[in-house]
Amino acid sequence: MIGVFDSGLGGLSVLAAIARALPRADLCYLADTAHVPYGNKPDDFIRGRVLAIGKQLVEQGCTLLVVACNTATAAALTELRHQHPGIPVVGVEPGVKPAAASSITHHIAVLATEATARSERLARLIRDHAANVQVQVEPCAGWATRVETLHFDSPEFNAEIRAKVQPLLAQGVDRIVLGCTHYSFLAPVLEPLIGHQAQLVDVAEPVAKQVLRLATASAQGSARLHLNATAHPERLHAALPALGLGWLAQRANQGLHDTPA
Repeated sequence: MIGVFDSGLGGLSVLAAIARALPRADLCYLADTAHVPYGNKPDDFIRGRVLAIGKQLVEQGCTLLVVACNTATAAALTELRHQHPGIPVVGVEPGVKPAAASSITHHIAVLATEATARSERLARLIRDHAANVQVQVEPCAGWATRVETLHFDSPEFNAEIRAKVQPLLAQGVDRIVLGCTHYSFLAPVLEPLIGHQAQLVDVAEPVAKQVLRLATASAQGSARLHLNATAHPERLHAALPALGLGWLAQRANQGLHDTPA
């Protein structure tokens, strides 16, 4: 079984990509909704949550872990790997490398949570893969919460997104990296704004390819999907149609329950 976790709904974008890539795999998704969002919390707190959730998923039988959260990856991926040396652990990082490599204007932007924006991991990605490209890191306070509450199609929020994105386009940015898995669900709002001026860079599909490469025996199963949450699990299941993932509900088990992680 493959364990996938995030602070809330954002990691469902990664889960969906994995489910498409491994249609027979047994999957377990855990949303830490009792503590969502992670983006405005201290690194020590995030690290504690990641290690506790990883331990629980392994105890439940997961043989591969996916940290489907940029903030959690930045704060705790190394420690999680040290905690479970015999288990493959896949993290999620902003797509700085592909964005920098494909940019024509040599000017890219990264939309990120506050925690990811200040992380050394993101700074290192930029140093290693975008040294010859101008990179603007834009903290987007509250955006993950908007997605989490499914309130991301209001005129007010659309205006907020426009105010963030239009100046980037005016400065010549031609690649916009989605540095939070929640932001994948904002693509229908972002794409009309950027038009042909820029491209969105998401990492759900590359992560799924990495999971496919590492899964081996975990790729074969009964195509079961367990959806769990540390609070209000019914909201997790109900959110699937609103996020365009109604097809996942057919794969999910109906025994949703709170988990004490």
